[in-house]
Amino acid sequence: MNLQRPPPPFISRPIYFSISSLTKTHTTNSSFPKPRNREIILSMAFSVSASPAPVHSSSPSSSFEQPRAAQFGAIQPLDRSHLSPSSVKLSRRRCAAVKPLHAEAKRSDSIVPSAATVVAPEVVEKAEVEDDFEKLAVELQNASPLEIMDKALEKFGNDIAIAFSGAEDVALIEYAHLTGRPYRVFSLDTGRLNPETYRLFDEVEKKYGIRIEYMFPDAEEVQTLVRSKGLFSFYEDGHQECCRVRKVRPLRRALKGLRAWITGQRKDQSPGTRSEVPIVQVDPVFEGLDGGVGSLVKWNPVANVKGNDVWNFLWTMDVPVNSLHAQGYISIGCEPCTRPVLPGQHEREGRWWWEDAKAKECGLHKGNIKQENNTFQDSGTAPVTDLFTSENVVSLSQQGVENLLKLENRQEAWLVVLYAPWCPYCRAMEGSYVELAEALAGSGVKVAKFRADGEEKAFAQEKLQLGTFPTIVFFPKRSLRPIKYPSENRDVASLTAFVNALQ
Repeated sequence: MNLQRPPPPFISRPIYFSISSLTKTHTTNSSFPKPRNREIILSMAFSVSASPAPVHSSSPSSSFEQPRAAQFGAIQPLDRSHLSPSSVKLSRRRCAAVKPLHAEAKRSDSIVPSAATVVAPEVVEKAEVEDDFEKLAVELQNASPLEIMDKALEKFGNDIAIAFSGAEDVALIEYAHLTGRPYRVFSLDTGRLNPETYRLFDEVEKKYGIRIEYMFPDAEEVQTLVRSKGLFSFYEDGHQECCRVRKVRPLRRALKGLRAWITGQRKDQSPGTRSEVPIVQVDPVFEGLDGGVGSLVKWNPVANVKGNDVWNFLWTMDVPVNSLHAQGYISIGCEPCTRPVLPGQHEREGRWWWEDAKAKECGLHKGNIKQENNTFQDSGTAPVTDLFTSENVVSLSQQGVENLLKLENRQEAWLVVLYAPWCPYCRAMEGSYVELAEALAGSGVKVAKFRADGEEKAFAQEKLQLGTFPTIVFFPKRSLRPIKYPSENRDVASLTAFVNALQ
């Protein structure tokens, strides 16, 4: 490997470490470059000051108790005593220990317990989610990925985790490692990954001394899908259904245990869906630990970085990568849906190659998809696609709703969402509502939708208690008056509890 290459342009600010600390690191971490190349590596990756900088000690005589799991880092945490305490708005609540990503206590398929993850060496204060993240995204627009990663870990502590897919996302782990802060990593094991991806997972765990928190799809859902439609149905009717079972729902479970997550999205990855990816944003699709809209923050530290620059960084820092990259694979997902790309092809052309290039998202970053080719409009201006499109969700007209209101003895109960397809909060709950409809199929409860904007809005306000979008109402079997869902927690578990309480 030729290390005499210019430094990656996206590392813009120097980071100061104690030389003695770096020397000590290389004696204990054999996966780093050899000592004779250390000066070259460091000079290319970041600036190092020869002046001594205070560094937290990892020795037994340290002023705080050092947990065993904190032996993950090759570089010790920086001294941040010079930072202004007002630079980050912190709440009074504290996170005393790592909480597992999996947030559904009643399920038995829990992920790696918290003892196997990186544990913070000291109590970390949790950031307020109510911060203005649009403003923060502007402030960090010219920041390096290392600075962005450091800010994300600083603000959220144990309530944030890196989503690792087994491709160049390993750069995120290296950046987190370089900050010296504790960090967590999770990955979605769909059951259909390449063997090379699994080997990379193992190599990354050993290099960084971490345990990746794996999330798996529900076995019964996978069994039902495969038995009813076969192993390769996505070639015929699209990849969305398979991805929803194997990736989106496991991801939703993982994120329900977090307040923020970190992804490797870049603007140059997909011109149709990622060209406007911000540095940090309130997640438009998924919910976090507290539930409801705005409860999860999404960080994209390499959003502004070009693919070539990411690879320069990986080579410079001697980071392990998936061996499939050397075979022409650039964007790597599940084995049946990924293939190598030819010279000159865009990296996303190797993913779901049989589908429209402008919609190549599996559902994990559905909020990126631009609304272009559709039928509905917001106030007669911007076109938007319809929502809740599923065979298990009945589309009601005004006449259909009026019939429901007139029935005194319904044979089935009805759950109806009043929505506007341009509403971001309606889009955010689409996955949960469709999943709920699938779960309630054949249960005696019909799941429906009623578009209540435009000319239908006044009717919905008068007859269906519409306040804001979305509004969810339940029609019991023997009651004329619909019952309005009172909570803003629109996850599957909360909506199921609402329905069960009224049957």
